[in-house]
Amino acid sequence: QVQLVESGGGLVQAGGSLRLSCAASGRTFSIYVMGWFRQAPGKEREFVATITRNGSMKYYADSVKGRFTISRDNAKNTVYLQMNSLKPEDTAVYYCAADRSYSARYYSHDYDYWGQGTQVTVSS
Repeated sequence: QVQLVESGGGLVQAGGSLRLSCAASGRTFSIYVMGWFRQAPGKEREFVATITRNGSMKYYADSVKGRFTISRDNAKNTVYLQMNSLKPEDTAVYYCAADRSYSARYYSHDYDYWGQGTQVTVSS
């Protein structure tokens, strides 16, 4: 089992940047595929990005491709989401998630473990 704690959210102007972090408990972080999802008010939770166990493969939602970068440091049990060129429509609660699978996961129901979320607000 793994526990996830996100941090790094906040208020930023459009065009700005934020870096989210997700720290995982336990000593087996490297066996988890990690993902970032987000949920805006009144909307369903949506996929943002995912990264495989060793970080070799990364996939992004079309809406964030070219602006967001997912990365991980298995020695620090942490996954990151670097968000650049932020837009008001990026405003949401951002969640990290973990799954003990061997390939990337794109759907929230594929993930077994979730953090509590961190709020990102982008002002226009």
